[in-house]
Amino acid sequence: MGLDDKIGNAADKLGGKGKEAAGNATGDRDLQAEGQGDQAKGDVKQAGEKLKDAFKKD
Repeated sequence: MGLDDKIGNAADKLGGKGKEAAGNATGDRDLQAEGQGDQAKGDVKQAGEKLKDAFKKD
């Protein structure tokens, strides 16, 4: 996994956590759900990169 990919995935997750927290604090369920979605997107991207790395090592 490239460093740029790792940083991007971490940014998705961190931004998602921030949105979720802001949604919780303000009672904005849409923002909360968007934050959870961003976190899930970061997780999926990270899993895909790890899978690519596993095949590159062989």
